[in-house]
Amino acid sequence: MKKPSLIVAAVLAALATSAAVAATTSSTFQVLITVTKACSVTAGAGSNINFGSVTSTATALSASSNISVTCSKSTPYNIGLQPSSVPTNTTGAGVMNPTVAGPDTIPYQLRSVSATGPIWGNTATPTAVGNGVAGTGTGAAQSIPVFATVASVNVTPGDYSDTVTVQVNY
Repeated sequence: MKKPSLIVAAVLAALATSAAVAATTSSTFQVLITVTKACSVTAGAGSNINFGSVTSTATALSASSNISVTCSKSTPYNIGLQPSSVPTNTTGAGVMNPTVAGPDTIPYQLRSVSATGPIWGNTATPTAVGNGVAGTGTGAAQSIPVFATVASVNVTPGDYSDTVTVQVNY
């Protein structure tokens, strides 16, 4: 009768060995991404500020348009405007020059909020609004109004223009 107990012992030993072979182990890994902040600005012909046709006796003119800024969600930004006619000027004061050579120019002032609102210049930086306009990105395009004022157009009749650079600092 000793043989059956030896057989049972051998079967139990074999089962214990196969149970050890069937063990599992695990580990982990991560899925990673780095999202960087980004901004874009859209101006162009659709953003032109056009005072239209006026007589040379017109005074206290104002006109406006919009620029579009798209920044990553929760990204703070500051917008500066720089007229090309006075590149060293930081106060948003520009001069429209005649498109055909002539003696006259038309001074104008860029403003935010309204035609009588704060002067909008180009002292904005990524960390300070200066005399610019501040905003926070939503991930969608944001329409930002720009106003321009002209005190007087007592000049030689003709077409006058200037180009303004929009700089978004973030």
